[in-house]
Amino acid sequence: MDTLFDSVMLSRLQFAAMAMVHISVSTLTIGLALFIAVMEGLWLKTKDPVYYGHARFWSRLLLLNFGIGVVTGLPLEFAFGNNWAPFAAKSTFFGEILGTETLSAFMLEAGFLGIMLFGWNRVPPKLHFFTTCMVVVGSSLSVFWIMVANSWMQTPAGVVLQDGRLILTSYREAIFNPDMVFGVTHMYVACLETSLFVIGGISAWYVLRRRHVEFFARSFQVALIAAVVIAPLQALIGDEAGRSVARNQPIKLAAMEAHWETNTPGEGAPWIIAAWPDQANQRNHWSVEVPYLLSLLLTHSPTGEVKGLKDFPKEEHPPMPITFFSLRIMAFAGFAFVGLALWTLWRWKRGALTATRLAGEKWLLYAWMAAGPLAWAAVEGGWVTREVGRQPWLVYGLVKTSEAATPLPAGAVAASLAGYLVIAGLLTAAFLALVARVLAQGPDTATMAPPQTKSATD
Repeated sequence: MDTLFDSVMLSRLQFAAMAMVHISVSTLTIGLALFIAVMEGLWLKTKDPVYYGHARFWSRLLLLNFGIGVVTGLPLEFAFGNNWAPFAAKSTFFGEILGTETLSAFMLEAGFLGIMLFGWNRVPPKLHFFTTCMVVVGSSLSVFWIMVANSWMQTPAGVVLQDGRLILTSYREAIFNPDMVFGVTHMYVACLETSLFVIGGISAWYVLRRRHVEFFARSFQVALIAAVVIAPLQALIGDEAGRSVARNQPIKLAAMEAHWETNTPGEGAPWIIAAWPDQANQRNHWSVEVPYLLSLLLTHSPTGEVKGLKDFPKEEHPPMPITFFSLRIMAFAGFAFVGLALWTLWRWKRGALTATRLAGEKWLLYAWMAAGPLAWAAVEGGWVTREVGRQPWLVYGLVKTSEAATPLPAGAVAASLAGYLVIAGLLTAAFLALVARVLAQGPDTATMAPPQTKSATD
């Protein structure tokens, strides 16, 4: 109940709600744009009209997704100024990076999106493909700059703290901070992975309903080919990212793994599969462990030292149970995606994924339908781990969250939070209704692809 009277906590909850809603749609925008570019490129190369139909169909979902992404992103900009004004006063770098993202990435994406969506049959096919690629570049740049800003908050570099302000000393060091490479790649691949399993899940839904089976068997196969590469790649990137956290944010790492005590020399730290952590008493009531695995993963030695939470001041501990459980949502989902991709590949090798036989693979198709929502849950779990695990710091080791929040009346923040949740709920309902309408209509297979003649493309 104390949360209801704590304006800082309410501001954190409000920003978390805004960010989680926005992330859920922006991840799909990035992957969908790339998928459409691939389909359009295949159409130009093979002249197969099915690929053209896919580019047109998935573009309709991209339009809806981009629109809701813009609407859900605007409140985040206002929140920085309203709820986190002291942070803006302490550091100009964060605002400069967000401004760069808007001017370079968002404007590029938005500028070419109109031609991409409404330029069919109005511009030459190769020029249209160029605009689609520019949308991909713009959305990819958005991920880069946003993750640069966030990774700088995780592992700040290129700044010094003077008189309560973060003075920038090196743009290069600030941008290429220790977490940047892993933060950018892990998030970008997460966008691709989420999109692939959503696309595959929608395709599976159509096949199960025996609607446009041959059409969606094609998108299902393309999603599978990409997922076989992306799912294991994401697991490898996540493994490297975990070692980066151990080096740069050892308190967060200990909270992520419910690791209370530093392992003694000669004894490896176990990796906890599941546990019931008790932060107040700094112990786990029960746990299911794999001996030595945490040491092996983080240090490449079965007896490598892993610092425990008890080695750090209690006031610097993050909310440990949330960090622990959210990581496992992300990690176990990642393992499931690798397994699903390999299972599907095995069935394809046995000839079960042809247009005539795919509808008979009911359990496989149901698994793909479930994978779409699970992918979103994995992304949200990863972000909760990343942000909650950083607490009590807003800029790790330099600026605490409590120092960066605007001293607003708790009632005002609670009211704005409640209002946002209502509006976000209505927007989500409207968005899902429009998506359902597009899915009910299905692809427009009657529309002819424009000719790829020399005069039209050169």
